[in-house]
Amino acid sequence: MRIIRTAIKLRPAKLAFLITMVLSGMTSRVNAGEYFNPELLEVGNAGGAKADLSAYEAGAQAPGIYHVDIVLNEQVVDTRDVEFSTQTRSPGESHLQPCLSVAQLKEWGVKTELFPALANSQDCVDFAAIPLAAADFQFSVQRLVLSIPQAALQPKARGYVAPELWDEGITAALLNYNISAANSSNRGNSPVDNSNSQYANLRPGINMGPWRLRNYTTWSRDDKGVAEWDSVYTYVQRDIIPLKAQLTAGDSSAPANVFDSIPFRGLQLASDDDMLPDSLKGYAPVVRGIARTNAQVTIRQNGYQIYQNYVAPGAFEISDMYPTGGAGDLDVTIKETDGSEQRFTVPFAALPVLQREGRFKYSVTGGQYRSYDSQVNKTPFAQATGIYGLAHGFTLFGGIQGASHYHSLALGGGKNMGELGALSLDVIQARSKPDRESSSQGQSWRVRYSKNVTDTGTNFAIAGYRYSTRGYYAMQEVLDTYSTSGTVQDRRRNRTELTMSQTLWKNAGAIMISAVREDYWNSARTMSSWSAGYNGSWKAINYGLTYTYSKNGSDGAGQGTRYYDKDQQLVFNISVPLSALMPDTWVNYTMNNSKMSGTTHQVGINGTALENHSLNWNVQEGYGAGDVGNTGNASADYKGTYGEVTTGYGYDKFSKRMNYGLAGGIIAHADGVTLTQPLGETNVLIKAPGVEGVSIQNQSGAKTDWRGYTSASNLTPFRKNDVALRTSTLPDDAELELTTQTVIPTRGAIVRAEYIANVGQRILLTLARTNGQPVPFGAVVTIDDTDVQGSIVGDNGQVYLTGMRENNQLAIRWGNDAAQQCHTAFALPQHSTGIQIMSAQCR
Repeated sequence: MRIIRTAIKLRPAKLAFLITMVLSGMTSRVNAGEYFNPELLEVGNAGGAKADLSAYEAGAQAPGIYHVDIVLNEQVVDTRDVEFSTQTRSPGESHLQPCLSVAQLKEWGVKTELFPALANSQDCVDFAAIPLAAADFQFSVQRLVLSIPQAALQPKARGYVAPELWDEGITAALLNYNISAANSSNRGNSPVDNSNSQYANLRPGINMGPWRLRNYTTWSRDDKGVAEWDSVYTYVQRDIIPLKAQLTAGDSSAPANVFDSIPFRGLQLASDDDMLPDSLKGYAPVVRGIARTNAQVTIRQNGYQIYQNYVAPGAFEISDMYPTGGAGDLDVTIKETDGSEQRFTVPFAALPVLQREGRFKYSVTGGQYRSYDSQVNKTPFAQATGIYGLAHGFTLFGGIQGASHYHSLALGGGKNMGELGALSLDVIQARSKPDRESSSQGQSWRVRYSKNVTDTGTNFAIAGYRYSTRGYYAMQEVLDTYSTSGTVQDRRRNRTELTMSQTLWKNAGAIMISAVREDYWNSARTMSSWSAGYNGSWKAINYGLTYTYSKNGSDGAGQGTRYYDKDQQLVFNISVPLSALMPDTWVNYTMNNSKMSGTTHQVGINGTALENHSLNWNVQEGYGAGDVGNTGNASADYKGTYGEVTTGYGYDKFSKRMNYGLAGGIIAHADGVTLTQPLGETNVLIKAPGVEGVSIQNQSGAKTDWRGYTSASNLTPFRKNDVALRTSTLPDDAELELTTQTVIPTRGAIVRAEYIANVGQRILLTLARTNGQPVPFGAVVTIDDTDVQGSIVGDNGQVYLTGMRENNQLAIRWGNDAAQQCHTAFALPQHSTGIQIMSAQCR
């Protein structure tokens, strides 16, 4: 119900009445027989009409529909509109009773079948049918608190949301795009050639009911003008709710929890842990690296290029890559402006294989092997895996793989060891026939360990070791040999990986370690990549130190390109806020020492600006020893209503470069087309017709467009997500009945969150009846032909109204008799702004 605020002078009698009402509302009960005489409100108005105060005589609020949080046994279970009616407990004592249905109680976990008397209720259940149950409406905070004995409730895991509440979303077509380009030219007598490169990342899709059609396509053109299209995947997917699984048809990658992930084109049914309460989330790596100059960063997974962007000199971190639907190490290439390249690998580490007791997780995959190399044969294969949780923290898992030239069987077990962490061990026995080689067989042993302890500040740790015998081949290694090129990949012998972070004692910062090392049976080379870092702060000053080592075993062949096959780098950085002089601004210094290319220094200033920090900017100037010389760069990133724009300029001894990018999303839906910021996997379409320029909470730069539409992408599937509009950004002529909506999307859905806005003039209206007397205090005013809830008349017939049009008709009621009702009509002055003060006669 609308809270009315009016600037009104109250006579002492009316002020005493209001104070008494407030005090009575603060008590848990009102003594029987208390009565407020409405005559006190009309002192000095002889013959005036009397307000009907029956709804307030016992300290109760007016009955009606209220938007409330439902709290069941101290846990918020829902937020919705609930109708309340006045019920009398004893003579002179009444309260508001919620109207709840049997279906709603069942939805919140009440065992309604145990209480047959509940079934006798039509629309509103009688809480007396549940022994010791109670409902308390806390009006001041709009909370409906339900108390129900635990024996009457279904056991529910924390965070559980019933599948009946999942929203499959609207029918829509969508497009996510990310376009970047760079133009480079040489400086002076530099041997570096002029170059232009472009990259586009396109992710179109269609949603229809539970079905999701998705495509991931990239386009790139290098500095030699060679253009290349690459389709990472195209698939159709939907939830299979009874099986708690996802059905995928098309291009995707098999899970990597038992076997190595393998890209395929075919059909897959796989469990989706996000459908379960308190499920374990998948692990996604963060790419960290160090650039000596204004560099281009390219990331590939399973051979497919999934990311390309430009970074300034110094340490960088990339955590915004779009998920590819599979696993596999990330191959990172940093191309410097002098033409040299750094290459390293970021492990896509996997957690120990564990499941809760009684939980069965599975995947069944069948189709053709889908290599990024078009010369590799599309060999049919099948794979099935299963993981089952046993008692006492044990897990048993295994799987089978089969193709015309390959067969393997996996078996393993895991154990949750409590404070000691989690451990799993597995072995794969494989028999294979590589192309143009004899048959062989062998085993691959793997052990994985993880520990996550909040008390000690160990945020995350993954350690893994794998050993493969000489005769062992992974399926992908065998299938890659069946190609027209006849290429034989290196076969892994040993692999060790580690990823962890540790918070130190109070105010001492944190350390981070990441490492991966591999060697091979058919090659003398080894691959190593590891880094260690420390980050700390003192007051508002942040600082860090990072060491990186990379050894890739590259042969250096690359048409004149110089590769840093083995390098060590040490980076120190410090950031100091300038809040006293420039809010949201920092000055920073970075030192980068490379064994291959000497030492560089950068000093810069960066910050955020505009509303909701929608603009990020950075300016740096540096100097490097040896061949580097002077360097400089400036960049800006703006997130707006219709997308995200980035631009940057950099120079060094060899060249100068201008790079720019554009990213965003497009949603075509029943109400039209909406341009937005980049979309995520699961999104919400915000609909607030007629309200332009309203910001979204926790979505930097996002605002409703000229029609009142926009989107938000930070949603978690199968969970309750609160989508809130920032009321401080509402236009002067608009008010919202609700500013927060709760949505529960399925994976990949575009759900709609609709907000009802009262758009129009605001007026402080004085209402008088035909006899000249003001409309009684407490009368309810409603606007004809609208869904806007009523407003309450204050002293001297004054009422505050919003959403008023040029011509308006009002209905006023202060009782049930015809003599206690009247109507009025009036017109607003044209081109008026602000709050209008007007009078009208009620007939």
